[in-house]
Amino acid sequence: MNDQPRDADDPIQPSQQQHVGGSPDAGQAPAVVHAPEAAEVQVAAPAAPIDDRTVVEEDPWGSAFRRIMGGNLVMAALAILTSLVVGGILIAATDERVQETSGYFFARPGDMLGAVWSAVAGAYSALFQGAVLNFAAADRGFVFLIKPLTDTLNFATPLIAAGLGVALAFRVGLFNIGGRGQMLWAAAAAAWVGFSFQLPPVLHVLVAIAVGIAAGAVWAGIAGALKAYTGAHEVISTIMLNFVAFWFITWMLRTQGLLQNPGSNNPISPPMPPSAILPSIFGPPFVLHWGFVLSVAAVVVCSWLINRSSLGFQFRAVGYNPSAALNAGMNVKRLTVYAMLISGAFMGLAGAQQVTGAVTTGFTAGIDAGIGFDAITVALLGGSTPWGTFFAGLLFGAFKAGGFRMQAAEGVPVDIILVVQSFIVLFIAAPPLVRAMFGLPQPGRKSRRQRRDEATLAAMAERKGEQA
Repeated sequence: MNDQPRDADDPIQPSQQQHVGGSPDAGQAPAVVHAPEAAEVQVAAPAAPIDDRTVVEEDPWGSAFRRIMGGNLVMAALAILTSLVVGGILIAATDERVQETSGYFFARPGDMLGAVWSAVAGAYSALFQGAVLNFAAADRGFVFLIKPLTDTLNFATPLIAAGLGVALAFRVGLFNIGGRGQMLWAAAAAAWVGFSFQLPPVLHVLVAIAVGIAAGAVWAGIAGALKAYTGAHEVISTIMLNFVAFWFITWMLRTQGLLQNPGSNNPISPPMPPSAILPSIFGPPFVLHWGFVLSVAAVVVCSWLINRSSLGFQFRAVGYNPSAALNAGMNVKRLTVYAMLISGAFMGLAGAQQVTGAVTTGFTAGIDAGIGFDAITVALLGGSTPWGTFFAGLLFGAFKAGGFRMQAAEGVPVDIILVVQSFIVLFIAAPPLVRAMFGLPQPGRKSRRQRRDEATLAAMAERKGEQA
């Protein structure tokens, strides 16, 4: 070993010390260690699986009961029942006799309870007799017994047609609340054809209704095109188009040579000629006209369109999932425009029925009578289905027909009916609330039609991906 100190500039000398095990400096090859060809590892034997799950046999009757109780029909019935209960509370609270007896309730509670029963039972009895069967007039003959039922059908006629327009838009994921504007244009177009042309009786009324349907479709198609090609929300565009239609029709009704009745300064149109008026089905004293038959035909056409046609399948697909429909090769923009056109056509039918059947002495800017907004409630209550909308329209027609008798016979404000309708919308729009109130099971599965549509849509998307 060299004990002399090494200068920093001296070259480094290799060490003479040999490292055990061999190293590059030792001049010996390192020892090679071979891994064993097989290693024995002690593995614990797998424990037998223990299934602690309880097997529950499916009860077909219980499953059917849960599906029925969680269905739309039961939800609608419970919403109506709850709304009638709320309406009964309001009727009792506004009754003078109930208010009087409530002052000494604890002294004689029977007086107040009797007054409550008398007020509520009397009001709803009058509602039934004004909407279905008038037992008080049974001694006057069968005609006067069933006349309230025909009045209900008459009020329901435009509600059914307009409700179909809203329901179809709902199925495509659109919210058509422009029924007022679409009905106004349809009424104006049908009335113009009525008093401006001379045609044979049957042909005249059919042409007037057809022109009204076209006018409603065009006005709704504007909102559909704005939605499809500019992204404008249909709620905003339809609301604005309502105002445009209202004030434009008002101006036309105030202008001689357009829609105003000649020789009159009032904003009202000329009366419809007899050839352009829908005839009565049963004749006097009934007011039910053939527009009801047209509404029933519209229900049949809408049901076939949605449930049986290829266009209806595309509508449902876009309503379920627009992105999946687009991936499946569907033209979502074009379908949006088509949906609004058809929706407006049903609204146009309702507007044409107003001027050819309900108001034939000349119409004003209030010809829609709130039907365009009531149609939203009808479509919601009907579950956005054609036949559900039909029966919902009958119910609201009964409310309208019976509400007037309830006010005349019992002195109950007709606004109570509007409150009942509003609560129906509230409960229909909040199904979890109704299910919680009545302890109903929450829905956990999709309908058979929805599952089939989704499977078909997925298969179409898969085929398109394979082709791409």
